[in-house]
Amino acid sequence: MSKLLKSYFRVLEKHPLITMSCTTGTLMATGDAISQLVVERTHKFDVVRNGRFLVFGVFIGGPMFRGWYYSIDKIFGKTKYAPMKMMIADQGAFAPVFLPFFLFTMGVMRQDPVHEIIEKIKKDYYDVITTNWKIWPAAQIINFTFVPLQHRILVVNIVSIGWNCYMAWISEKEHEDVVLHHHEPDAEQKVASPSAPLSPHRSATCSKKES
Repeated sequence: MSKLLKSYFRVLEKHPLITMSCTTGTLMATGDAISQLVVERTHKFDVVRNGRFLVFGVFIGGPMFRGWYYSIDKIFGKTKYAPMKMMIADQGAFAPVFLPFFLFTMGVMRQDPVHEIIEKIKKDYYDVITTNWKIWPAAQIINFTFVPLQHRILVVNIVSIGWNCYMAWISEKEHEDVVLHHHEPDAEQKVASPSAPLSPHRSATCSKKES
C-alpha cells in the first residue's frame, strides 16, 4: 500500500493536473456506484449514469478544484488565520456556486429540459447547501491546516466518496422527478369517461408517485 501511495505521489508531482483530474473522476464515479448499489439498491447498474460522473470529474470537477485550491492558497496561504480564511472562502463563495452548477451540468448531460432542471434545483438547493455546511467546514479546516497544498484535492476526494454518493442520489432523484413531470398527461387526458375504469397502468403510476 505504501509503495502504491509513493507511486501515486510521484505521478502527482510530475503531472498534477492530469493526476488530480483522473483521481476526481474515479472517486466521483465510485461515489455514484455506491449510491446505485448500496443506497438506491438498483437492480441493474447504470453504466451510462456512472460514466457521466467519471466524465464530469475528469474534465470539469478536477480542473476546477485544482484551480480553486491553488488560487485561495495564493491569496490567503501566507496570511494570519489562513485556514479559517480559506474555509470561509471555500464554503461562502465556491460551494454555493459549484453545487447548483454540478446539478445543472449533470441535468444537461442527461438531456433533461433546461427549464425543468432549473425548477428542480430551486426546489432542492436549500437542502443541498445546508447539508454541505454540516459536513465541509470542519473537514476543510482540518484539510487547510494539516494537509500540504498538493495533497488537498486528494483528501477532499477521499472525504467526498460519501458526499458524492449523496450528490449522485440528489442528482438522479432530480432526474426521476423531471421525467415524471415531463411525461405527465395534460389535464384533458387525465379526465376519463364516467363509465371508464382507471387502467391498471395508470393506477400503478399513481401508486408510484404517491409512495
